[in-house]
Amino acid sequence: MNLFQQLHHDRAQFLTRRHFLRNSSMSLGGLWFATQGHAAPLHKDPANPLLPDLAHFAPKAKRVIYLHMAGAPSQLELFDHKPELSKLDGKECPKEFIEGKQFAFIQGVPKMLGSQFPFHQAGQSGQWISDRMPHFEQMIDDVCFIKSMWTDQFNHGPAQLLLHTGSQIPGSPSAGAWSTYGLGSENANLPGFIVLTSGGKNPDAGKSVWGAGYLPSVYQGVQCRSQGEPVLYLSNPDGVSQALRRRTLDALNNLNQRVSTEVGDPETVTRIAQYEMAFRMQIHASDAFDLKNEPESIHQLYGTKPGQESFANNCLLARRLAERGVRYIQLFDWGWDSHGTDPGTDLKQGFVSKCNEIDKPIGALLKDLKQRGLLDETLVIWSGEFGRTPMRENRGGVEMPFVGRDHHTGAFTLWMAGGGVKRGFSYGETDPVGYTASINKVSAHDFHATMLTLLGYDHKKLTYPFQGLEQRLSNVTKPSRVVKEVIA
Repeated sequence: MNLFQQLHHDRAQFLTRRHFLRNSSMSLGGLWFATQGHAAPLHKDPANPLLPDLAHFAPKAKRVIYLHMAGAPSQLELFDHKPELSKLDGKECPKEFIEGKQFAFIQGVPKMLGSQFPFHQAGQSGQWISDRMPHFEQMIDDVCFIKSMWTDQFNHGPAQLLLHTGSQIPGSPSAGAWSTYGLGSENANLPGFIVLTSGGKNPDAGKSVWGAGYLPSVYQGVQCRSQGEPVLYLSNPDGVSQALRRRTLDALNNLNQRVSTEVGDPETVTRIAQYEMAFRMQIHASDAFDLKNEPESIHQLYGTKPGQESFANNCLLARRLAERGVRYIQLFDWGWDSHGTDPGTDLKQGFVSKCNEIDKPIGALLKDLKQRGLLDETLVIWSGEFGRTPMRENRGGVEMPFVGRDHHTGAFTLWMAGGGVKRGFSYGETDPVGYTASINKVSAHDFHATMLTLLGYDHKKLTYPFQGLEQRLSNVTKPSRVVKEVIA
């Protein structure tokens, strides 16, 4: 191929049908959209995609802090008090609980397993709680429990995706991305959606649980670190000054602007905005993530140790980010898969250690937000991706030396605090042994609809056009409802 043929080939590739239609007076896409009766997407300025947008109605919460315990902690050891289950401890599981049912590891006939820890009623609200969370218990009158959550996914990855994106299949935007798409950001110097992890691993579903899916990539979560630089490669390389970095960015932005003008791809403009954000973050992110500026009393309250990666550090960072206008702050803590295969997954050992790691920081976060006047406008959410069985896991049909529970789709507990939810309230119930959500069942889609309502958005109108549908977080093909009973 000679030079003339190469140029002709490149021009033919550039002048695609999409490029032609974009330059037409009215594209076919515009004609199609004009005939639809669906809600229009939000009007976003590609150059300023994180500018706050008008809500559909007055919001009760301005931001979200989501605490996800990756691996799924046992609700039967924490919040779902089942004295009838304790009476059945050690007895063979009834046939109706296992016949025709699918479990991750249980085989044959397992034995029933009562709670490994004592329960009691706490606070003025008298809500039931085990002895594993004494610091969190001090804030229990500010908490709204949903004890009737359920899912249809019994493996970690798909269950995490369903809970955080509304679909068990990768590719859909996360709840954090949807929230940031609607709310924008109050701080032009930090991302609208920040993710912090602890426990040594990312969740099983990977970064899809904070991805943007088919939304513009500016709305995806930015994973930051509580140890070292907040974001890798954020600082300038050796020998590169801030002035040189500025000139380099200006040149790169000019190139991107030319491409945007010629091709019209909104992702190009988004890229410019992200480069500029990274430049500003060099100063502002370092300040936001510097825990050394906190007084000693706060470090004692949370149990933090600056310079180390920990759930406690992440909780304090969440408060600092909330103060600085970050809209959605997602904490993932790995290590809650209590199968009982070894000491680390034993309910009497590893589970106890994990509770000790999160109890003080969570109690501190709620107390700190409240004393600073931030809790009323911050929706704090805690959950795993599914529940645990009321039967003891018997991997291979054999009782194991350590005590654990298998994955369970039928019931799990999620709690919320602040952000317009009822205080000291419990919604939904499971059956007497905690096997199934039996009263006021709540699905992931119901939860998403409720969360968006608290943020000021009609979940059926917060949409984005993709593959011929006005897609939404609360799902377009499955029923979803706002759980109005939990809203204050």
